[in-house]
Amino acid sequence: MTDLIEVKTADLAGEALNWSLAIAVSLNPFVSPAQYGVPARVFIQQEGMFPVRYKPAVDWLVCGPLIEKHNISLHCPQSVGDVWAAWITGGGSDIAQAGDSALQAACRTIVAAKVGLLVQVPKELQP
Repeated sequence: MTDLIEVKTADLAGEALNWSLAIAVSLNPFVSPAQYGVPARVFIQQEGMFPVRYKPAVDWLVCGPLIEKHNISLHCPQSVGDVWAAWITGGGSDIAQAGDSALQAACRTIVAAKVGLLVQVPKELQP
């Protein structure tokens, strides 16, 4: 069993964010450990398929449909030093998260909505 650590959703990035989003959307992620100079990475395996890399934080083909499915609104940076913002409105509350990219903000927002503001991630995925 992998050691898990608690991380604020607002601080999730890279593979830790990919892992957390996979958990949030009810996938069954697993970690390919670091080896041969390649860092640990997140994979998923769907029935009857080979394992595939899961990286919605940087892949519009994966994250785009999630943005539509969860009705996420995006707001682009308005000035130098500003960040992307994403939010979900509904169910009596708004949930918003920021990020360096639209995908990062959207992924964090889904995680915050589905899992919460603190998440458990495998220790080897944190820098």
